[in-house]
Amino acid sequence: MNEEKHCLGCGVKLQDENVLQEGYTANLDHDLCQRCFRIKNYGDYQVVVKSNEEYLSILKGIGQTKNLVLYITDLLNVEKDLSEIRRLIPNKMILVLNKRDVLPKSVNDEKLISYFQNQDIPFEKIMVISTKKNQNIDELLKQIKLYQTGKEVYVVGHTNAGKSSLINKLLRNYSTNTQELTMSPLPTTTLSTVRIAINDYLTLIDTPGLVDPHSIVNYLEPKMLSKVCPIKEIKPKTYQVKPGQSILIDEFARIDYVEGEKNSFTVFVSNDLKVKRVSSKNDSLKNMEKRTYEMKYGEDLCLSGLGFVKIVNKGTVDIYMNHNVDVFTRKSLI
Repeated sequence: MNEEKHCLGCGVKLQDENVLQEGYTANLDHDLCQRCFRIKNYGDYQVVVKSNEEYLSILKGIGQTKNLVLYITDLLNVEKDLSEIRRLIPNKMILVLNKRDVLPKSVNDEKLISYFQNQDIPFEKIMVISTKKNQNIDELLKQIKLYQTGKEVYVVGHTNAGKSSLINKLLRNYSTNTQELTMSPLPTTTLSTVRIAINDYLTLIDTPGLVDPHSIVNYLEPKMLSKVCPIKEIKPKTYQVKPGQSILIDEFARIDYVEGEKNSFTVFVSNDLKVKRVSSKNDSLKNMEKRTYEMKYGEDLCLSGLGFVKIVNKGTVDIYMNHNVDVFTRKSLI
């Protein structure tokens, strides 16, 4: 009988009996399941649907340890409730604001940190990083060493926040371990916990991403994900808008300015998406669900998984978007 093995890419138990089940490999001597092998070598993404129940039990288990936790979030798509994970895990925790390279260089890092400090959620430290640009990775490692309570450190967050990318960066920068986690723009790329030894003093434990069922990434074909998920610095598009005008964000969202004084809308989405201002008489995208929001001064309109729109003045807006996708407002991030 073969000794039980787990995929080094996604953490799932390897098996050679059922090609249709997760963890399949034609050869149990291999270190990767077939799915991870195809993602890594061919960019052939296979969607795996997972519920959050398993992940929530993992989070609660982490909460029963004394280990330090890194909570990774995507600066372009910060989740609606940052305290959700914090309520489940009482451990020492560092909030890691990832994908700094996607936001404009003009954005001040200290203002970003201050923004999250003012939310009164208890974190030992708040860090702004970019795994792609290697920004602040040395400093993050110093903070991990400072707050470590033991050798093991857990890495948590929502899907596509960049957990595996960060771990791979730490491996390449500071470790002789050749293991590499599977990365893709798909939700649920990591399917189970994966232990990664960085050195004799630090072992990171990657966890499956908490799936946000209200993110647009769950409702896109894999080929569209690369269009929606930016890989380079966003060039915000600012429009002066008055009632009777609308902003179209590619085929995904329509924002009608219904009532209010002349306003300024700045759209923060992937550069690959077409954004334009049109007359509200234009019927494009009106087949989607309509929701109405009363915007206050200096608020963002967040389109879960797509990005956000900074709106300067108060006013009434109608949003047309997939009814499964969450739309919410917050105080302006930038």
